Amino acid sequence: MKWAEEQGINILHIQPGKPQQNAYIERHSRTVRHEWLDQYVIDSIEEAQDHATQLLWTYNNDRPNMGIGGITPA
Repeated sequence: MKWAEEQGINILHIQPGKPQQNAYIERHSRTVRHEWLDQYVIDSIEEAQDHATQLLWTYNNDRPNMGIGGITPA
């Protein structure tokens, strides 16, 4: 905070009850909850990391993205 103030940067926080002010993160969080956390019982950090790695690979390599013509991001 001190560094930002010295640089003339004004830090603005999301207002309580206004998640739409950071829609990108809220969308990501919803995707993680619905497509990952709700589907598995996770017993360890390592298992969570494995699932996250698999989800990221699938997201970038298998899932077609209609915004770029139906191809995968990779």
